[in-house]
Amino acid sequence: MSVNPIELYGTNVFNEAEMKKRLPKAVFKEVKKTMESGQALSDSIADIVANAMKEWAVERGATHFTHWFQPMTGFTAEKHDSFISPTGDGKAIMEFSGKELIKGEPDASSFPSGGLRVTFEARGYTAWDSTSPAFLKEDSTGLTLCIPTAFVSYNGEALDKKTPLLRSMEALNKQALRVLKTFGSSAKRVNSTVGAEQEYFLIDKGLFKNRKDLVLSGRTLFGAKPAKGQDLDDHYFGAIKERIAAYMNELDRELWKLGVTSKTKHNEVAPAQHEMAPLFTTTNVATDHNQLVMEILQKVANRHGLACLLHEKPFAGVNGSGKHNNWSMATDEGQNLLEPGTNPHENMQFLVFLCAVVRAVDKYQDLLRVSAANAGNDHRLGANEAPPAIISIFLGDQLTDILEQIKDGGLTNSKQGGELKVGVSTLPPLPRDNTDRNRTSPFAFTGNKFEFRMVGSSASIAGPNIVLNTIVAEVLAEIADELESAIDLTAKVEEILKKIVADHERIIFNGDGYSDEWVVEAEKRGLSNLRTTPDALPKLISEQALEVFEKHGVFSKTELISRFEIMMEQYCKVINIEANAMLEIAKRQIIPAGIKFTTEVATSINAIKATGIDANTTAQGALLAAASGLVATISENVVTLEEAVAKAEDLEGDSKAHGSFYGDKVVAAMSALRESADELEKIVDSSIWPFPTYTELLYNIQ
Repeated sequence: MSVNPIELYGTNVFNEAEMKKRLPKAVFKEVKKTMESGQALSDSIADIVANAMKEWAVERGATHFTHWFQPMTGFTAEKHDSFISPTGDGKAIMEFSGKELIKGEPDASSFPSGGLRVTFEARGYTAWDSTSPAFLKEDSTGLTLCIPTAFVSYNGEALDKKTPLLRSMEALNKQALRVLKTFGSSAKRVNSTVGAEQEYFLIDKGLFKNRKDLVLSGRTLFGAKPAKGQDLDDHYFGAIKERIAAYMNELDRELWKLGVTSKTKHNEVAPAQHEMAPLFTTTNVATDHNQLVMEILQKVANRHGLACLLHEKPFAGVNGSGKHNNWSMATDEGQNLLEPGTNPHENMQFLVFLCAVVRAVDKYQDLLRVSAANAGNDHRLGANEAPPAIISIFLGDQLTDILEQIKDGGLTNSKQGGELKVGVSTLPPLPRDNTDRNRTSPFAFTGNKFEFRMVGSSASIAGPNIVLNTIVAEVLAEIADELESAIDLTAKVEEILKKIVADHERIIFNGDGYSDEWVVEAEKRGLSNLRTTPDALPKLISEQALEVFEKHGVFSKTELISRFEIMMEQYCKVINIEANAMLEIAKRQIIPAGIKFTTEVATSINAIKATGIDANTTAQGALLAAASGLVATISENVVTLEEAVAKAEDLEGDSKAHGSFYGDKVVAAMSALRESADELEKIVDSSIWPFPTYTELLYNIQ
């Protein structure tokens, strides 16, 4: 079916154009002011907005509304209420008040709170985020008006991801404006902006249902390497298969309706892996959009008989999935503060903001690493498709050269890319960018933004952007303190830049982040290497973290400690679920399959011998011995894993010890069990093996 994207785009969003059409001019002006400056709406204005929003939604077929929020589960939450209100004469009207728009009240004790709420303290509030537009969500029951909201406790603590994100955006805005003012800027607001690329796998739904590990954990806990993985590099940017193309087309339509600027789609490196990328928008809207992207990826997949896997490493031996969090800063006048221009060595304002990011990333590298930490990402970071767990910055030849000039005491030029001649007369010379790209860098400058490549595919992008906004705000505050008291602005800027480069050049690395040599070099430079989630999470409650988050009003000490408790608990629960799933699959599927296979081989050997023919059964005997040995090893590994899980449960109550034990002992026992089971898979008759193999999962869709 032919679709006009322009006509479709934003049709399910109560956006600025829709508000302008439906609201009185004075009311629209007030709402616009709220959206731009964050000031509160009066009750009378809220009632008018709510009525217009309800009329728009009802016209489209909606009967219910929900305060759509992002609790610390990492998912979204919603409680639906109908617009219906009885009139007293046995009839009803459709009603929606400003009070209902602005505030809701879900149960705050039923979501992860890290001790902020207990069972008997149930009250919590959702508050309308007017900077993110309301939208209509479609499902089989019809349409629901979704109002993006923050979620806080009865005492005002943030119970969600949106509240601290909005706080961090305010912190960045405040400090960036201070710096801009010293350069004579007339900007009234600075927003961080984000475009979050999303990677995912698609497999056949029927095969998915026959894999208990995928159903229970989102990744394959067992699976021998297929004969072909991504060895030929033929899937990346390859022709999109028809079934996948149909899926992607519907995905685009659903996202466009919600105002999500789905721009790019392609096959990723691993077989069955794909990617979508949107255009930039303000960080809180981009975060809302990415949550919708993950939900709709899975919803649309189901309609096409597919399962969408968002786990960071659903298949061993091939690339896992991440998000590329493309982050920048922009003024309300449309100026990108990380745009270098033609001659960046002459652009002092750009260099100040660039060096602020360099200092922030080096000084707070541990916090940035924590922001990408989860159990799934531990399987991915450091592998061949993802940056290592070491934070570093790639700046490229041009900007690295400029920083070297700053260090040496003088700025004279900017390296230019020139032209690239490809040696074919019919092809024109290609303009070459000023610098190459580095896909091995976790934090790379890519033209006019930084690409944070460490974020996991299943994670909310709120966490990384809360950290980025806050740490950059802190460094900008330090710079503003100096610039505001400067007598000679140019001299002071040069002094600041030179000091930042001298103090933080260790974080800049333009080489191969995958190499073993870089790990050694990074250690020499004094860079952190927090390999696992249990290694990283304690940094979230370090003195440094508490100081910077409290100073800028992003997290209180209590809120920060609660996040540590929640993240460590979630890590332990994920590993516990995976371990118990492995035990169930091993005991009820893999070991029985191994016994059945060895019985058949033994029966075959005995049948041959019973014939009295002098037949050679050496091959069958070797196969029987190998399979029997592996079944025995698997059984031993099951016992080891059971014991490790039991010991882990004894450590509940001590978050750090609990997480470390799961990360060290339980994960090691899981790896041993998997290794022996995968070896058995390689020799057991395919008709006996109890679930679909990697070959079937990765290559079933044509």
